[in-house]
Amino acid sequence: MGLKRAIRRRLLVFLACLWLAGCGGGFPGGLPTGFINQTQHSDAELWAIWKTAQQELAQEVDLNPLQQSLYDAPADIRPGDARAMSAKPHQLLAAQPDVASSMLFGATGVQRADPTGLIACPAPCNVRFAAAYSLYPRQITKYAASWEFQGDNFSNILTYEFENQILAELGYSLRWR
Repeated sequence: MGLKRAIRRRLLVFLACLWLAGCGGGFPGGLPTGFINQTQHSDAELWAIWKTAQQELAQEVDLNPLQQSLYDAPADIRPGDARAMSAKPHQLLAAQPDVASSMLFGATGVQRADPTGLIACPAPCNVRFAAAYSLYPRQITKYAASWEFQGDNFSNILTYEFENQILAELGYSLRWR
């Protein structure tokens, strides 16, 4: 009897863990509008940066800044997309500790002083390390913690990531973003 009870209990614990983990659940229709703000900035500041990203995309859409930077490719600039003005944020926004200079050097041969201003960028990123990255299906934006209080640099990094979030929502290819 004790063995059956233990097996049943483990099965129930396992099923409860699956249920709590979500198994594809979560918020119906994704995260609620706004930010799950795990930054040192106010929601008002994040909304201002989001509005800047919307306005820039409503004016023009640059689909390949990474390709331009890495391979000196010609710019793929499209006319602005007015739909950007109605896009809403739905993501977790959080700092991540900078990668150590020794780790960066070991992985890439690039020497940079600590803090490096870079974090490891997981697949499907086009680069191994970046100042920030976004995961679109999971609606997450992370950035190197050392940028948190770098004023305009922080705003520029988040504007770019927010543009990527908006472009993803609008169905654009982000292959070279």
